[in-house]
Amino acid sequence: MDILRSVRAVAEAEGPGVVDWDRAAAAAKDATEPGSVALTDAEREGYAADVRDARSRLADVAGIEFDVPDTVEVQNRHHWIDASVGTFRRVMDPIEAAAADPGGPDGAFDATPGPVPGAAFARDLSRVANTGSMAFALGFLARNVLGQYDPLLLADEPDADHGLYFVHPNIVAVAAALDVDYPRFRRWIAFHEVTHAAEFGAAPWLSEYLESRVERGIEGMVGGAGGAGRGLDPDAFAELQTAMIAVEGYAEVLMDRAFDGEYADLRRKLDERRGGGGPIRRLAQRLLGLGLKRRQYERGAAFFRHVADERGIEAAGAVWERAENLPTAAEIDDPGAWIVRVDP
Repeated sequence: MDILRSVRAVAEAEGPGVVDWDRAAAAAKDATEPGSVALTDAEREGYAADVRDARSRLADVAGIEFDVPDTVEVQNRHHWIDASVGTFRRVMDPIEAAAADPGGPDGAFDATPGPVPGAAFARDLSRVANTGSMAFALGFLARNVLGQYDPLLLADEPDADHGLYFVHPNIVAVAAALDVDYPRFRRWIAFHEVTHAAEFGAAPWLSEYLESRVERGIEGMVGGAGGAGRGLDPDAFAELQTAMIAVEGYAEVLMDRAFDGEYADLRRKLDERRGGGGPIRRLAQRLLGLGLKRRQYERGAAFFRHVADERGIEAAGAVWERAENLPTAAEIDDPGAWIVRVDP
């Protein structure tokens, strides 16, 4: 870890975009210990068995057929940054394009006949700030993410294989910090991430649904900023948030009902970790919206526990049959209304 080199990478941000992605990734890695992925044979087989068993158990319990991605990687923190920076970049692409051409294709909003004094300096300063913010986000997440199912939203190739990642040094460190058995904790994380593969496998429409809401929301922001568009699209963001509540909540409930061991202590200790930490960690969580993600877990899990208790976990899977079966924002807090509407 080299903090000085990380700061230097941010300060040297350059290029036409609002973020220098290469330097953001480099700065994040310079500020983050990679951790070891020197797996023993037993650990390597353990990861493979965890994923294999999770797929089998989840398919049986949920009553759905799905495949795990061909890409299953045990990563260190630097590997995760390299794998994830592309996702951040794809989300930012429309904003960067708008910043590069604020007047649009006909130049309707370019009222400046020549260069503005200090404009280049302001752009450079903004790029440095944006690059630093992105480096901070990548580094913080790399030190805290345990596993990730990556549906490759907004990918250039719509049929690209999804990814399943495990950040090994974080799993080992958190198991030790929580004072829980590492192989059991690793297996529980595998069940959670494979559950997301089950959701996207059961709902082929889900990736396109989420992508369309992200694109509508970003296009609205870009249009609003430039004066040419319709401004913020609150419906798109609301639909995206509600869908993510369903994704996270279903995963929480299904993994608990499918996991082949005791998990109450794991759930309690991990929940405490999500809400704990020192002031800097809590500030970072707030800035990155991780508190919102925690509330998504809680609200979504409460919804699906009610549905599963009333109709069974297989009936709860009706949410993935079609987009119209997603709960509305009101139904998240009134699962009985969803049951009446969908009648699973």
